[in-house]
Amino acid sequence: MKSAREKTNLTEGSVWKKLLIFFLPIAAGTIIQQLYNAVDGLIVGRFVGTNALAAVGGSSAQIINVLVGFFVAMTAGASVVIGQIYGAGRREDLNRAIGNAVTVMGLFGIALMVLGFAASPALLRLLNTPEETLEGAVLYLRIYFIGVPFLMILNMESSILRALGDSFHPFLFMVAGCVLNIVMDAVFVIVFGWGIAGVAVATVAAQVVNTALLTRQLTRKGQEYRLTFRELGVKGVYLANMLRLGVPAGLQSSMYSVSNMIIQVGVNSLGTVVVASWAMSGKTDGFYWAISNAMGAAITSFIAQNYGAGRTDRVRQCVKQGLIMHLVITVAVSAALMLTAIPALRLLTPDEAVVETTYLIMAYFVPFYFTWVLVEVLSAVLRGAGDAVYPVVIIGIGVCLFRVIWILTVFSYFGTLLSLCLSYTVSWTITSIALVIYYRKGGWMNRRRIVDR
Repeated sequence: MKSAREKTNLTEGSVWKKLLIFFLPIAAGTIIQQLYNAVDGLIVGRFVGTNALAAVGGSSAQIINVLVGFFVAMTAGASVVIGQIYGAGRREDLNRAIGNAVTVMGLFGIALMVLGFAASPALLRLLNTPEETLEGAVLYLRIYFIGVPFLMILNMESSILRALGDSFHPFLFMVAGCVLNIVMDAVFVIVFGWGIAGVAVATVAAQVVNTALLTRQLTRKGQEYRLTFRELGVKGVYLANMLRLGVPAGLQSSMYSVSNMIIQVGVNSLGTVVVASWAMSGKTDGFYWAISNAMGAAITSFIAQNYGAGRTDRVRQCVKQGLIMHLVITVAVSAALMLTAIPALRLLTPDEAVVETTYLIMAYFVPFYFTWVLVEVLSAVLRGAGDAVYPVVIIGIGVCLFRVIWILTVFSYFGTLLSLCLSYTVSWTITSIALVIYYRKGGWMNRRRIVDR
């Protein structure tokens, strides 16, 4: 029977097997999260109403994506720090780094809770939230922000466990949280009739339970690592590395959100059918992006451990095998999406015009997902090796800034759905080329490891 160290140690054994076994729970968890979001929306839309659905998923979602998304993305910095320390086998530093990461994210969560609770009305008005949904959106956001400290710690502790080679427990607890959230949604909304407040309370309660499960896992005795009260606190060296690696990831997340908001302006100019179809295509191809992000997270953790252990041979193997694995998965998912699109879309909407337009949008996107593979894999590799700034600069310019310029120039001139969709495929291709050039220069392999700083 394998020891706990053998199960979570990504620096030994078959690269592709370890990577695949590590990746699968992350991918399964993200898919379940997508399914939960669909069920959550179904409950709100059917039992509370259209205005409530708009209040929960409109401007509120945009604010959450920008503010909360920034700090959630920052957990990647702590994940790399902890992964490299674990790979190097430095247990004392490991427990200190874990305590620092949880403390810092908890403090960020408290600050964001206060800011979000106070600023929710102003932020919603800034986004021109319709008056008929404003009151419900304010209520939802304020309850949601009360639970943000738990959400921050939840995401940090999940990232810590994955950095330590454990992707199973975060997946298991996510499933438990999603099931609990759906049950409480049904009870609070359908049985108690709490409406929007019920949806928000269910979300916060599920996050509290999920956080408790993750904390219990990290504080268990007899492990090579352990979160203890004694190690809680802000320690300069760990904080500096966490911010150095995490802030660029947070900025990248925010840049995506802002560029998507600008693209939404272009979508809105093409009429109601296109707006509805754009939203519908996001629900269908969201499964691919969930899987792709899971692969990126798996590769980052794998690289961090091996880079920290000085196993550059396995780093290069992971790059090659990760690219092959991700490409195979991308082609398979792309084919499945296109083959099942029409019947799946007809289940979601009876509007044939929306079905046809959504399929057209998917035809412009889905067959070209393979151009994204290099971006996901190489940026994950560089992040895991501690090179956080240059990949973000490349992606920020090649994806986010490029799309904004495209909308203001090419789309502004042609004003067609095709010219809008091309902003994605062209930006993926340009960014892939830029990352390949940067990767092949090889300077990132000569960076000092975090454990040597």
